[in-house]
Amino acid sequence: MNKFEKSLEKLNIHLNEKQMFQFMKYYEMLIETNKVMNLTAITEYDEVVDKHFIDSLSLIQAIDLNQPLKVIDVGTGAGFPGIPLKIAFPQLKIVLLDSLNKRINFLNRVIETLELTDVETIHGRAEDFGRNPQYREQFDLCVSRAVANLSTLSEYCVPFIQVGGHFIPYKSGKVQEELENSRRAVTLLGGHIADCLSYSLADTDMERTLVIIEKINPTKKAYPRKAGKPSKEPL
Repeated sequence: MNKFEKSLEKLNIHLNEKQMFQFMKYYEMLIETNKVMNLTAITEYDEVVDKHFIDSLSLIQAIDLNQPLKVIDVGTGAGFPGIPLKIAFPQLKIVLLDSLNKRINFLNRVIETLELTDVETIHGRAEDFGRNPQYREQFDLCVSRAVANLSTLSEYCVPFIQVGGHFIPYKSGKVQEELENSRRAVTLLGGHIADCLSYSLADTDMERTLVIIEKINPTKKAYPRKAGKPSKEPL
């Protein structure tokens, strides 16, 4: 059993041969494209496995992914966590949102090569799509590994979630102060910080916290504010 399989077993995730092949192919495409376009600073196979693949899949500790959830990954970048989640849990319906068209083109190639179905990519800003009726309050789950403070990230993400759904950002390190500073924003957006799950990623020095935000009220029409405002003036 290789290192990747051992890490998957700890998360109680069991992949078939096809899924393992998809992960390997994804790694190859990531490294090849990274030579001409900045997708990731992490390129060693073991590190990509730990810090991208297993990190993405660690979400299983916070929510049951073995159901046909509608998921949106905001600021997906090179496809994390959305693509690993889709490979490991094929029944998920996933939308990958990113503001850089080059990254979206890369993701489209990955989706086609890996023959993934029920995956949509959208190019644009979360503030714009969060107001679009086709996407607003249409998802069971929103995930994001984007680097932004929790107040800003919540304004990007909570509008996508239907009442009863969840927004789960992947945060690094200690988040207590950030949590306290974001409570007002989360409440304003119709959310409630239900729980936090902190852990260290195996074989790395990375500390992670999954913040579990439940949507308990519809988001008011005023949010998200126009593009640029959430980052410049957090709620």
